[in-house]
Amino acid sequence: MIAEKFNLKGKTALVTGSSQGIGKGIALALAEYGADIIIHYRSEKDEADQVAEEIRTLGSRVWLIQSDLSENAAVPNMVDRLQQMVKTIDILVINASVQLPATWEDTKEDEIDIQFNTNFKSTFLLIQLIAPQMIASGWGRILTIGSVQQIKPHPNMLIYAATKSAVLNLVQNMAMQLADKGITVNNLAPGVIGTARIEEEVPESEERINKRMETPSGKIGNTEDCAAMALLLCSEAGNFITGQNIFVDGGMSL
Repeated sequence: MIAEKFNLKGKTALVTGSSQGIGKGIALALAEYGADIIIHYRSEKDEADQVAEEIRTLGSRVWLIQSDLSENAAVPNMVDRLQQMVKTIDILVINASVQLPATWEDTKEDEIDIQFNTNFKSTFLLIQLIAPQMIASGWGRILTIGSVQQIKPHPNMLIYAATKSAVLNLVQNMAMQLADKGITVNNLAPGVIGTARIEEEVPESEERINKRMETPSGKIGNTEDCAAMALLLCSEAGNFITGQNIFVDGGMSL
């Protein structure tokens, strides 16, 4: 039956940046369908605790891990701690990212480093260190969270958009190498989703740029829109989907 293909009972999922926003929505969706969840957060311990409590009410086990993915050696240190928590990670959702809005003229070198390390370097290292567990078990799901800015870059998000484009290339390359090992690798690219991030201050752009970033319906999405697609891609229902860049953007990419 189709419904059974969404059953994640017995699977353990690591969702980075899952104390809020899209990551929280995905973590809750995977838990709702039976997965045990590792919540990763950078600094929002209270928010992470609240998400953990929601997951427990769904009947799943939950662990919390803190790490600033912009720091050197953050990923190896985090994976070492994870190995002491759980036997294996079956589902890896790489959602944590940083955007530091600035025009190209005003972008500082340290801002490039923070975004590159968090958005791209940590993504590669997480896959490099966790995928071998999946290969050994013959099953795995890797999902990166990209952005519509991969193809519709915003002038104040040049570095952010570039790192997300790099992640997509990484996903497509890894998908080819892991497809015969029972592992799918995909990229989910949201548009404007109603989270705290979109309320953060972003430098003003020309009206033609603002218009370009709108959806045909004029609406914005919510975290459940992303979570539903993530559930498909992280379950047996998404077994034949790999190397794909799937927009959840209300048509913004058109």
